[in-house]
Amino acid sequence: MADGRPPRPNTQRLSDLLSSPLRNLLFVLLYLLVVMVGAAAAYVGYGWSLGDALYMVVLAVYSVGFEEVRHVDTPGLRAITIVLIVLGCTGMIFLSGVLVQLITLSQLQAVLKGKRMQNQIDRLSGHVVVCGYGRLGEKLARELKAGQAAFVLIEHREARLAEAAEAGFLVLHGDATDENALEAAGVRRAGVLATVLPDDAANVFITLSARSMNPALTIIARGEAPSTESKLLQAGANRVILPTHIGAERIAELILYPQAALLLHGTAQEEDFARELRRFALDMEVVAVAEDSGCVGRTVQAIEQEAAGAFLIVALNRRDGRTDTPPEPSAVVRAGDGVVIVGHPGRSQAMAGLFRSKWRRSAR
Repeated sequence: MADGRPPRPNTQRLSDLLSSPLRNLLFVLLYLLVVMVGAAAAYVGYGWSLGDALYMVVLAVYSVGFEEVRHVDTPGLRAITIVLIVLGCTGMIFLSGVLVQLITLSQLQAVLKGKRMQNQIDRLSGHVVVCGYGRLGEKLARELKAGQAAFVLIEHREARLAEAAEAGFLVLHGDATDENALEAAGVRRAGVLATVLPDDAANVFITLSARSMNPALTIIARGEAPSTESKLLQAGANRVILPTHIGAERIAELILYPQAALLLHGTAQEEDFARELRRFALDMEVVAVAEDSGCVGRTVQAIEQEAAGAFLIVALNRRDGRTDTPPEPSAVVRAGDGVVIVGHPGRSQAMAGLFRSKWRRSAR
């Protein structure tokens, strides 16, 4: 600019415009208060009661046109009334204009904010679409933000929508079961969709819609009832998360293998390490070795060779409380051990079946 100052952003200009009507509204209310109090005092000075004076002031300012409570038959009363009508009606006209401007600019700000957010969404590609901003959706959004992943939230509840926007997340107001909302969130360009609503039927419907819109999309769906898992997989989900099942496994970890659980979910440094693993598309979990597992009696090296790079064993939590971190290649895995493995999420879970019961694997 000519004065050397950088141009102000559009949001600041809009804020200045919005604050101007607010100042004008305060000014006109103060102006009307002075006019009405002054006119009422003038009428009282001519011997009117306070009630009659206030009634006359309201009639004149709002231009109602009812009959005067007293005769305005002296030059002084007529002068007061004329001044009151002129100044009062002018103030009311000004007040109406300020209110219209305030409402219009408030609506304009909301429209521009929504358009700006939609423009940001339209520029995304290969991003994550999260359906639902409940307790699980909120935690997921914070983890994605910490991992610097581009994502869009879809939420229809006004209160949760405001919370997500206040947290700085890119959020879209809509019902995720509506294909128009999925379209607006850029599902056709997205890389991953996570539907984490507490409603199984809604998650199944969202999975079906998203799969038809983007066959290459990776879909991670939440299921409440265990019987929903097969329905979600048939609908097109790549992975199904059962929070109650995960919660039960987490409790079992804490009871059976407290040291391994500390390794996975312990200090802030370990949480940062797990987050870094996710940035490289890796996952870490602890698996209990069943008594009839094919891995019982085998060495760590032999198991990793069979895995063919699908995962690595980074720790062994023995039943006697000892923890081998990292375990020796010649260390023998025994029944009841807790094995901490690192690998790609899909492959690590599949290979983790090696450590579990043969009956359990056949039942899956």
